[in-house]
Amino acid sequence: MDAIDVAIITGKAVAAFALWLVGTAMLIWGERRLVSKMQSRIGPNRLGPFGILQTLADGAKLFFKEDIMPSNVDRLTYLAAPAMSAVVALITFAVIPFGGSFHIGEREVMLQVWDPEIGLLWFLAMSSIGVYGIVLAGWSSGSKYPLLGGVRSTAQMISYELAMGLGMASVFIYTGSLRASDIVANQEAQLLGFLPAWHIIPMAPAFLIFFISVIAETQRPPFDLPEAEGELVAGFHTEYSGARFAMFFLAEFMNVITVSAVTVTLFLGGPSGPTFGPEWVQALLGVVWFVAKVSVLLFVFVWLRATLPRMRYDRLMDLGWKIMLPLGLVWVMATSFSVVLRQATDQATVLRMAGIGVAVAVVLYLAAPLFSRRDPVETSESTAPSSADDEVTI
Repeated sequence: MDAIDVAIITGKAVAAFALWLVGTAMLIWGERRLVSKMQSRIGPNRLGPFGILQTLADGAKLFFKEDIMPSNVDRLTYLAAPAMSAVVALITFAVIPFGGSFHIGEREVMLQVWDPEIGLLWFLAMSSIGVYGIVLAGWSSGSKYPLLGGVRSTAQMISYELAMGLGMASVFIYTGSLRASDIVANQEAQLLGFLPAWHIIPMAPAFLIFFISVIAETQRPPFDLPEAEGELVAGFHTEYSGARFAMFFLAEFMNVITVSAVTVTLFLGGPSGPTFGPEWVQALLGVVWFVAKVSVLLFVFVWLRATLPRMRYDRLMDLGWKIMLPLGLVWVMATSFSVVLRQATDQATVLRMAGIGVAVAVVLYLAAPLFSRRDPVETSESTAPSSADDEVTI
């Protein structure tokens, strides 16, 4: 490795870091503007055009604000927890391809900081470490509400990591690789001759499982139980202020961008899209397509926050363990079967058998109510109020 290679690696890291930080600032501003419009409010409109500099002003205020530390905290852990959350959020983005490739002399430069053999398993590993920052913040604060928020966060993130991992495993099995570059390359062809070969088309159930799971992993509404303001007065970071609170705040939005980028890489073709012109122009157009796809998913995150109420905690756990996890296991087995079948037969046979399977599933779903054990007449009679109840009511 010579000086040119070091310069290329440094340039890619700086470009990814700058793109990510600018995206985080734009997400914070865009969420406040969009939610205000959805709720018939004005939103930030003072600093800069359309209030776009409000995020910088709020960040400066938080970082220069007086830092208050409660007296009964575990000092070392209390200080380390926000740094852990921020650092994990920063390094997770390294394996995401955010543009095309071009040549500098004989060197091929891919707009991706790191393309390891383990591929997107790096994302799973970093998301698992991210749990520690939150649970340690809740435990070290020495207060009841942060501790409850940390416990909730641990249970929630561990529960939905299983379904999220199964959704990713389906894509790994379908593409036969863990590398992010190979997953993107597998989506550059066309499906059925005219559709883009994005994995969201053949792997729609895996997309739904993964996307719902990452919403819960990032603790965004309607899964924001660990920081529920009405119950836990902000949860695990209640006792944090100033720059340390800003680290948690930024880590949350950084994680939203990261999971959106991973979703685009797995299911929406990554930076692939129509290109033209010289090689370096095609690489930059890949960045444009990547940013556009990520922006669509970020809008969905904001849309969910503005429209859906917070879930009840028992229903949150039921969704993760009783619905998402079984569906993930079933889809992994179905994907494995389809891959083996595709290797053994032609595509037409695979599509025919998939159509038969979908038809059978639809028929069973429609016929299931016919075999219900509960009698509608008995149900209506059992739910009707008795005369004794009427007397008590009167």
